[in-house]
Amino acid sequence: VQLQASGGGLAQAGGSLRLSCAASGRTSSGYVMGWFRQAPGKEREFVAAIRDGPFYGEAAKGRFTIARDNAKNTVYLQMNRLKPEDTAVYYCAAGRVLGITTDREYEYWGQGTLVTVSS
Repeated sequence: VQLQASGGGLAQAGGSLRLSCAASGRTSSGYVMGWFRQAPGKEREFVAAIRDGPFYGEAAKGRFTIARDNAKNTVYLQMNRLKPEDTAVYYCAAGRVLGITTDREYEYWGQGTLVTVSS
């Protein structure tokens, strides 16, 4: 399974960005698709994931929305009301996981896309 993340860039605080993650190869609708992020000097952090329904980390609740298009093998992360502390490299991940918020359970990872939010 290969994951290709896109959609990162520069946004102003209060603005929006939409990330996409396209999966190819031996994909499965049974995979959990998730987003993690890592800011400079910090550990990788769970952002959101989707299985039968969406799950959100604390930083994403109320501002981010994860959605999945199984026909396109693509998962999206709509990020609204962005804050400077959202600045990070965002990674999409996939796998048959039990611990949705645990990065080591995900089998497949994309290359990351940089999100920079200016104040």
